[in-house]
Amino acid sequence: MDQGEVMGASETTPRRLPTAVIVLAFVLLLGFLAMIAWGLRRSMSGPISVGDRVPDIQMTTFDGQTIHSRDLAGKVIVVNFWASWCKPCEQEARELEEAYQYFKDSGKVVFLGLAYVDTEPNSRAYLEKFGITYPNGPDLRTTVSQMFRIRGVPETYIIGSDGRLAAVKIGPFQSTQEIIQTIQPLIQ
Repeated sequence: MDQGEVMGASETTPRRLPTAVIVLAFVLLLGFLAMIAWGLRRSMSGPISVGDRVPDIQMTTFDGQTIHSRDLAGKVIVVNFWASWCKPCEQEARELEEAYQYFKDSGKVVFLGLAYVDTEPNSRAYLEKFGITYPNGPDLRTTVSQMFRIRGVPETYIIGSDGRLAAVKIGPFQSTQEIIQTIQPLIQ
């Protein structure tokens, strides 16, 4: 073709996508990436914070009873993570049982214990040694401890009657009175 000739209809020129399609694809891609980033940020964030709504906790006790926290709506729930191999856990074991006995008949407070990375025989021996009678079970596959992102044991999470995390205790409680004073203001 000479410089002066016009291209015929049989010859094709590259077609460009309309600008609107390109912009729309870019916006959708950015939105998708933002959703992924938000999800990762949320999943990698720290533990559930005081004031946050606590997702349903499901556990099966050593006696085979299945407990869902959603079935305990309107009650204060004390969730204690412990292990038979944990010496600081032993420091608060009797105090937690005493606090449980103190609130048991009120019907307003529920205690739940979760054995963290422990064997069932060792866990049962621990419960017997300290005379613990409130519901306890293994944290199978560390499902609940991952939800709270615990850093060690003992850790105790107190959920208010509104389903929101009201208090966190990292390490052992020092006395029964400390436990009672933490729970008492939450009872309606």
